[in-house]
Amino acid sequence: MRIAIINGPNLNLLGKREPEIYGDQTFGNYFDILKTQFPDIDFSLHQSNIEGEIIGFIQEFGFSCDGIILNAGAYTHTSIGIGDAVKAVDTPVVEVHISNTFSRESFRHQSFISPNAKGIVIGFGLKSYELAIHSFL
Repeated sequence: MRIAIINGPNLNLLGKREPEIYGDQTFGNYFDILKTQFPDIDFSLHQSNIEGEIIGFIQEFGFSCDGIILNAGAYTHTSIGIGDAVKAVDTPVVEVHISNTFSRESFRHQSFISPNAKGIVIGFGLKSYELAIHSFL
């Protein structure tokens, strides 16, 4: 099974950025744990702070992987293009958020990804990714 994890803006700063919201672990360290926890899954990890690159990743893996886990960060709430890319691909996409976006600012309550996602996992910290992986098993 092949699963692509695509992370959006500022997720490269996990472990440094607002640890009270996002925790103190880097995504690289967590990714190593996921690979150990799910040894039969062929993971690829992609991160970009640029909207067009995220769309490119979705298009690249959206016809060749068994699943995409997408944390588009703030682009979740602003990018019609990312939402359209999710709609355009065959591969199921699970939208993931580390924090509970509904307990935060009201602008974070809107997602352009959710209507076209297989499902959504929010608010469980980095464990949200693990829960998303289980949805593909």
